[in-house]
Amino acid sequence: MPDWSDLQHDLLVLIINRLNLIEDYLNFGIVCKSWHSVVTKDSFNSNLPRVPWLMLAEEEDDNTCRKFFSLYNCMILKKRIPKASGKRCMESMGWLITVGKDEGEISLLHPFSGVQIELPHQNTTEHYELNQTPVPWTFVLKAVLSANPSHTSDYVLMVIEGHYQFLSFWRPGDLLWTRMRKFPHISDVVYFTGHFYVVDNSGCVQVCDVDDSEPTKSRIIAELAPWIDGKYYILESLGSLFVVSQDGVDIKYVKDDRERIPLTHIQGEDGEEEKMYTYKTRNVLVYQIDLDTCKTTETRDLGDRAFFLGANSSLSVQASQFPGIKPNHIYFTDNCLGAYLHFEEGGGSDMGVFNLADGSIQPHYDGVSLSRVCPPIWVTPTLC
Repeated sequence: MPDWSDLQHDLLVLIINRLNLIEDYLNFGIVCKSWHSVVTKDSFNSNLPRVPWLMLAEEEDDNTCRKFFSLYNCMILKKRIPKASGKRCMESMGWLITVGKDEGEISLLHPFSGVQIELPHQNTTEHYELNQTPVPWTFVLKAVLSANPSHTSDYVLMVIEGHYQFLSFWRPGDLLWTRMRKFPHISDVVYFTGHFYVVDNSGCVQVCDVDDSEPTKSRIIAELAPWIDGKYYILESLGSLFVVSQDGVDIKYVKDDRERIPLTHIQGEDGEEEKMYTYKTRNVLVYQIDLDTCKTTETRDLGDRAFFLGANSSLSVQASQFPGIKPNHIYFTDNCLGAYLHFEEGGGSDMGVFNLADGSIQPHYDGVSLSRVCPPIWVTPTLC
């Protein structure tokens, strides 16, 4: 009887072309050497539906590797990514945007192929001295690609940078960052229908075009509620624009350590007594924006969609395509720098799944994964 490891190459190709999820695709390649030989860039179907994996925080005993948690099958994949060691990471289109902890160098890094693209240093942004952050790894707050660098060299990388949260962009070949001067205090950005749309800390939604002869020009699309105690996110879903308000990331003293992961507040200069603190998200609101009328409508029904928010490019997926993904839910990671930098353990405690229908929050990862530099983030898996 033939051994399964001796299956003909053509038959293996037929099998792999029928796989629907990238998790199954990668698992196929670890069965044996002959099966692994079929798992190539050319055989990979780039149109496969993908749901983000949770890239866990760096572990002290093995800082060259990262673990990825799959919501689909609750399995953990360990991947060696030495170029991300000791760096803060953000994500867009399956690429990591890394910022060095000590020197603040910035790169684009594909975590699965190892391809790296060096970017101009943060000190090439306009008036850098007046816009620095207390530590260099927090200078870039968010990064969003207009197109996948694996497929084209015609793309723009837009970042939210510095203490004043300005917008700056970079194109391949540029030697420095270009500042969008009229865009301070930005909370999130998305590339949609050929334009970059942003939401600022006051809930104002604007559109800007880097290809315009005057890239500092903008147009206000909508204005939401005033400043909230939390963060705004902006994303596209099924051809529509949405803004999400993640409200109530507060810091409080913990008396019952069963409530949340207890965190140690960094002592101030006054030598205040050490206590155990924590913080958490209280509520999430979702608004749909009509670009024709510039009207906003609050919604509690995303249908079959699920949103993924955090230090990644905000993303929507069709839940029914992925076992284990809940429709009408918001999957979020800890992205509140203003809170977790106050704690010795860092961020990673405020993660969960928000049920938009009833307002409840459940965990999506039961383990503990904390870091001051790079807490867990969502990463959409791609092979190229």
